[in-house]
Amino acid sequence: MTMNHALLTDLYEFSMANGYYAALPHEDQAVFDVFYRTVPDHGSFVIAAGLQQVVEALENFRFAPDDIDYLRSLKLYSEDFLHYLATLHLACTVTALPEGTPVFPREPLLTVQGPLMQVQLLETLLLNLVNHQSLIATKARRITAAAEGRPVMEFGARRAQGPDASVYGARAAVIGGCASTSNVLAAKLFHIPAAGTMAHSWIESFPDELTAFRAWAKIYPDNSALLVDTYDVLASGVPNAITVFKELRAAGHKPVGIRIDSGDITALAKAARQMLDDAGFPEAEAKITASNALDETVIQSLLKEGAPLDNFGIGEKLITSASSPVLSGVYKLAALQVNGQWQPKIKVSATREKTTLPGHKQVYRLYHPGSQRAFADIIALADETLPAVIAAVSADPQVTHARVTLKNFTAEPLLATVLAPGHTSAVPTDVFAIQQHAREALTRLPEATQRLVNPDLYPVYLTPKLAALQQQLIDAHHED
Repeated sequence: MTMNHALLTDLYEFSMANGYYAALPHEDQAVFDVFYRTVPDHGSFVIAAGLQQVVEALENFRFAPDDIDYLRSLKLYSEDFLHYLATLHLACTVTALPEGTPVFPREPLLTVQGPLMQVQLLETLLLNLVNHQSLIATKARRITAAAEGRPVMEFGARRAQGPDASVYGARAAVIGGCASTSNVLAAKLFHIPAAGTMAHSWIESFPDELTAFRAWAKIYPDNSALLVDTYDVLASGVPNAITVFKELRAAGHKPVGIRIDSGDITALAKAARQMLDDAGFPEAEAKITASNALDETVIQSLLKEGAPLDNFGIGEKLITSASSPVLSGVYKLAALQVNGQWQPKIKVSATREKTTLPGHKQVYRLYHPGSQRAFADIIALADETLPAVIAAVSADPQVTHARVTLKNFTAEPLLATVLAPGHTSAVPTDVFAIQQHAREALTRLPEATQRLVNPDLYPVYLTPKLAALQQQLIDAHHED
């Protein structure tokens, strides 16, 4: 069943939109930014993801007759407002960073401009799509970085928080670096290689382990990756796998390898590798895959201990981002058009880091001209032209040295229009092309910002014009 997402919002969004309809001119326009303040797992950046689904959701956004009937049944909203919703056609412009782009705290990764009533209604839907996929893509980047080039298979569908989370989580996991997924629906929808071996129930369904392995090899002679920990990895699992691998080789087939899903993975993998090598099945002919509640911390530990592992299957710790399960992206008003004039808007908080950045903005990534390595980002007002020398102000109000002079750089604007009334730009949909964009973008960032533990903070600045506007609005609020 195709889900209608127009009602996927919080009730107060409809209540505010109904209030706007009654109290403000209907032609008033607004600009909202999507950004976050805190990086999951104490990292330094987030991998932006979910843009394809944002564009698709907005292209298909409309209220069905039964949606209007339900809203009417709440007895909260005027008939004029309900008629407005029934005939609504979105007239919004969306600018966004490309999927796969590393994005830093306080930077808008997506901006929506349009009629105030309309853009208000989009808040929950957009945050739901962007927060979830960006969270999983970021976790996948950490896990695949820990794997140091070894393929990582996403195995988490059964642990995901619902079908959509499993499907779109698998998509995001590939954007973050995974090579394949066990989720067949996600594999079909997003052209991801489907991967998997067998469960313990296969082996338990036969009189003994060797019989189970032989049955599997007969059915899948060129896809025999055998699960060896049902009874005893070293006493029966690996010896029985070797027996079947020899039989496959004699019949002209190549075995895939073994999977270990429990126990002391390092010790078992080392012993299994030796047994496979001694039997004439070196790493090039029989791989060892580890699964069993792995994440980047466990993988780093296994590899540091010298575990001879070739692949990883990652389930619940990836698909739920278990160690840091929320990306707290927010959707904040940045500008409002009143009587045809744009007015910057700000949320002022006693907690300074929660004070928002006003106005319609652009984000630039700054590179050293020679190496083309990024050294900072700067947030500017959208109508600004960056000068050659910038007296920049840190976007982080807690830094010690708040001001710095930036010069001798090349600047790349990151936000581009992907959706406008009557026009949609072709956003990339190939998840491996998006993954490649992410990898290339990461190679241009300082390596110290990519550490999994205690990464360096990447500097994000404001232009003097934007910083002055923010301070002006803060001062005006305090005067009031």
